[in-house]
Amino acid sequence: MCRNIRPLFNFEPPATGNEMHDAALQFVRKISGYTHPSQANQAAFEEAVEDIEKVVKRLLKSLETNAPPKDREIVAAKAREKARLRYG
Repeated sequence: MCRNIRPLFNFEPPATGNEMHDAALQFVRKISGYTHPSQANQAAFEEAVEDIEKVVKRLLKSLETNAPPKDREIVAAKAREKARLRYG
């Protein structure tokens, strides 16, 4: 759906509040079609971001897995290598 929304579950250290907020913001931007909403839509836009951020936090708290946590640095290094191969 959106390349800027990254998986947040099962990482060590866990996802931060900023990461959850950024994911919610990207989701609302994608759904609404606005990068920066007009003043008339600003309140609705911000409320949607807050609501989705709450849902994301609740979801991440309730998910369970037997898999060991992923290391953020290793995942980031793999993504950089994949991008290097893809884009040169």
